[in-house]
Amino acid sequence: MTRLLSAAALVSIILGVVWFLPPVATVLLAGVFLLLAFVEYTRLARSAGVAFNPVPSGAATAATAAAVGFAPGALPLIGMSGGLVIALTALAERRREGALAAVGAAGFALIYLGLPTGAVIAIALEAGRETLLLLLATIAASDTAQYYGGRALGRRPLAPAVSPKKTVEGAICGVLVAAAAFAVIGAWWMPALPLAQRVALGALLSLLGIAGDLFESHLKRASGLKDASGLIPGHGGVLDRIDALLFAAPVYYGFVLGAG
Repeated sequence: MTRLLSAAALVSIILGVVWFLPPVATVLLAGVFLLLAFVEYTRLARSAGVAFNPVPSGAATAATAAAVGFAPGALPLIGMSGGLVIALTALAERRREGALAAVGAAGFALIYLGLPTGAVIAIALEAGRETLLLLLATIAASDTAQYYGGRALGRRPLAPAVSPKKTVEGAICGVLVAAAAFAVIGAWWMPALPLAQRVALGALLSLLGIAGDLFESHLKRASGLKDASGLIPGHGGVLDRIDALLFAAPVYYGFVLGAG
């Protein structure tokens, strides 16, 4: 029940902001999610024994999201500048042990968190609320089908070393439901896209989401943590809820940008 109530509250907030409020509200909400996810990411890194200065990494991650969302042409400069600042910050520290791992973890946040957040912002601003909600609905449908399909039909572990509870059957349910959801909802919100392409794109987004979910599970296992945080009752942290979106959003934005 806790899981269902938390999910309902989260969906209501996101749907209300994206659908009923101006696009700037979606941008602000994406920024809040980015901040919370970054805090959880640094916690995972510390628990894995990789500590880094969060200030330059956080600033560079936010700048990366802003560049993708508002000024894609500035992304190379932002990326190089952010990497340089992170490297110089690490150089100024006296501790030398684990310096390479710290720089890598700090720099990876730009790609893992900043880039997908910027893609979500860009979709909202350039393609509109319907296009963004189509992505979110597809990922949500996939996640839900994986969870309940896995509980009802799951027999074979999908990746036991990373996430023992995930099953092949659950993953198949997620892909099928995501393909159907994108095909049906996309008939209204992306009508120019042929049915076969809508089915294929829905399935692809689900597969990317599964990969993102497994990747975040790998990070948590390496950190010795069950959840990224306890912020969302029954679900864990923000990272635990957006892990699929982090892998799917950049590809979806690339498709939307190319189609446009």
